Amino acid sequence: MRIYKVIHRAPWRVVKISKKRQQLRFRRAMVALKIALAQEKQETKEMLSIYRRYTQGQTSKEELKRANEQFVDILKGLGLGVFAVLPFAPLTIPLVVKLGSLVGVDVLPSSFNMNKSIKELDAKIDQENQKQESKNSLKK
Repeated sequence: MRIYKVIHRAPWRVVKISKKRQQLRFRRAMVALKIALAQEKQETKEMLSIYRRYTQGQTSKEELKRANEQFVDILKGLGLGVFAVLPFAPLTIPLVVKLGSLVGVDVLPSSFNMNKSIKELDAKIDQENQKQESKNSLKK
């Protein structure tokens, strides 16, 4: 009887563990996306300030080169936005990224090519959870 309980409960444990694993994987992906979008936002603000200073003649060649690279990243993001509108976007976007890497063309903006370790992402998730808990405790 005891063996039957172990065998019977094992699939439920496997389901629970796999569900937790999928949730953690999804949270890591969302945190990585949040970090990439925040970095892209900061770089775009910097690009706009460089272009504003360029109109006044107060920039160097290196700053202008960095701003032009960011402008190319924005255009890459807009190009992927076209594929997001098309039907079957969850299939077409990874296909375009994979084909681009096979051909040697970088389709993703530079901030999305980061390789953060899992530990860094988990630390970021823990920080966000602590902020959320502190906000909830302040509301009560």
